[in-house]
Amino acid sequence: MHRRRRTALALSAALVAAGPLLAACGGEAHPGAAAVVGGERIEVSTLQSQVEEARAAQEKAPDSAQLVGNTGQLSRAKLHGLIFGRVLDKAAADAGVTVSRKEIQDALAAAEQQSGGAKQLAGMLLQQRGLAPDQIDQAVREDVQLTKLSAAMGADLGTPQGQQKVGAALTEASKKLDIDVNPRYGSWDDAKIQLGDYKAPWITQVTKEQENAQAGA
Repeated sequence: MHRRRRTALALSAALVAAGPLLAACGGEAHPGAAAVVGGERIEVSTLQSQVEEARAAQEKAPDSAQLVGNTGQLSRAKLHGLIFGRVLDKAAADAGVTVSRKEIQDALAAAEQQSGGAKQLAGMLLQQRGLAPDQIDQAVREDVQLTKLSAAMGADLGTPQGQQKVGAALTEASKKLDIDVNPRYGSWDDAKIQLGDYKAPWITQVTKEQENAQAGA
């Protein structure tokens, strides 16, 4: 039960540890691209679609004004997520980690049970992370992927040491991807695995724990 509880929303605490990639600022070389990761484009239209889906879900929520007001950096948040997902894919592939559809379904069911139902989970993820309903499956997939990656490495994401170990793997993977972000969205911070000064709210506490651990080392 303890393992299932940690897995269900591990991503909320585990986006996490790392410091990936060197981000170039040559976005002008790739018109129409929000970023290029591993030679593959993340189109501005793809990013805009994710933002629009999240905004539409927020506007339907009872506390819509508050949700919209709290996510002024939604475009950067979504681009952060799209880049991080590809970094995680690379790290998982390098470690031989795969995720099945059944594992995603089982993790989603566990998260829904923990949250009191699918509607409650969707509401929580919309509020905390700006996820539209259609974006939840991908977030759960990354949760399972990250959990399996940490297990394969013998790392406990509940500890600063485990976070640093997984972070090193993400750093190595992202350096291989040669991430190039369109300057209108900022640049990729290799030490914090985030876009410039954008700080994803669900990793703030973990980042502080890492910095404290490093300061005490």
